[in-house]
Amino acid sequence: MTLLPWVWCGVTSVALIVWLSRHLQIARVGRTMPPLRPDAYPEDAPAAPAPSVSVLVAAKDEEANIGRCLRSLLAQEYPEYEIIAIDDRSQDRTPAIIDELAAGARSDSRTSGPPASGRLTALHVKELAEGWFGKNNAMREGVARAKGEWLCFTDADCEFTSRRMLTVAMRFASEQQADFVSVLPAHRADSFWERVIQPACSGILLIWFHPLRVNDPNSRTAYANGAFMLMRRSCYEAIGGHEPVKAEVNEDIHMARLAKERGRRLVVVTNEDLYTVRMYESLAQGWRGWTRIFYGCFGTVRRLLLSALVVAVMSLLPWAALGTSAAVSASNASAAGGGGATAWRWLLAAAAGTCAAQLSVTVRFYGISRSGALYGLLYPVGAAIGFGALLNAIRRVGGRGKITWRGTTYQGDQVVAAQKRG
Repeated sequence: MTLLPWVWCGVTSVALIVWLSRHLQIARVGRTMPPLRPDAYPEDAPAAPAPSVSVLVAAKDEEANIGRCLRSLLAQEYPEYEIIAIDDRSQDRTPAIIDELAAGARSDSRTSGPPASGRLTALHVKELAEGWFGKNNAMREGVARAKGEWLCFTDADCEFTSRRMLTVAMRFASEQQADFVSVLPAHRADSFWERVIQPACSGILLIWFHPLRVNDPNSRTAYANGAFMLMRRSCYEAIGGHEPVKAEVNEDIHMARLAKERGRRLVVVTNEDLYTVRMYESLAQGWRGWTRIFYGCFGTVRRLLLSALVVAVMSLLPWAALGTSAAVSASNASAAGGGGATAWRWLLAAAAGTCAAQLSVTVRFYGISRSGALYGLLYPVGAAIGFGALLNAIRRVGGRGKITWRGTTYQGDQVVAAQKRG
């Protein structure tokens, strides 16, 4: 009994050191990787070369989002780009909304002359190709129609809040001499559970995909977020397009890995006031969504178990230590005998310090994530949900589990069930 609190105290003290070091990590990332902003490149600066860009948006049952997304893309100031909106077997009004906006764009071009940019093409996918997952198949169909020198892949639930989004991203890619740029989304969180869960689960991804390692060409770490991926067509062709990732749930990360393996320059960067995305509106959506993300990103039982262990030791165990040591100390701890009371008091001190350090970091991180700094005080709740989602993802690894997304159920690289068009 005496040994337990001392071992627990040692583990908790290590967690304390790690949490304190994360303040330095946050400062380093902020210093070396500032977010892209609309004013990153002054509008009156000399014009940079503007290669043509094809923006591809895949949408399945996105009637609540697709209109807002496409209107914000049509408003971009970039001089030469096209938009290809791909309806992926939707059962709601998504196809009609895409067609209406495409018709409106054609009408505008007839009344005001040929536009330099903002052309919108509607594409409808009726059937899912054998062996392909929905989004990957839709994007492949879109690329076949694309004419741009650069390809920009984005999601229907994104809203481009700045008309300079494409301009800034392309200028950044040129400045970085990059082949593949992923501008990470600013998460729009309107509900209680979104504000609690999103930063906590995003933090779990950093266990394996720290942005400073991703941007280091000498590191094998690769990451991209499918909300906004910008790549040279030559890079897309070099990795084999979507073919190698046709049955991947998180094709974005796998495409980033392939690009880095082939010696292409991969860069990720955060954004401020360029675009937002709202991922999951409810606790149930968050649970399913983050299970899918962890399943697709980590991919192996080993990685998922290690991630769950890190979350348990770093985020949850200190609180268990605090509660247990406080309860024991409040009772007759001396009954443990042989210095047991001293051990429990040391554990109480270490746990209290670790929990305080943890919350000081998470309040700061939640504030940066725009979920609200005070929601950082609820980080242990978000971490517990993330821990559960990791465990839920473990049983889905190896092709034995099923993943249902946007009305289609996949097992391994096979479609188990898909919605049929009415």
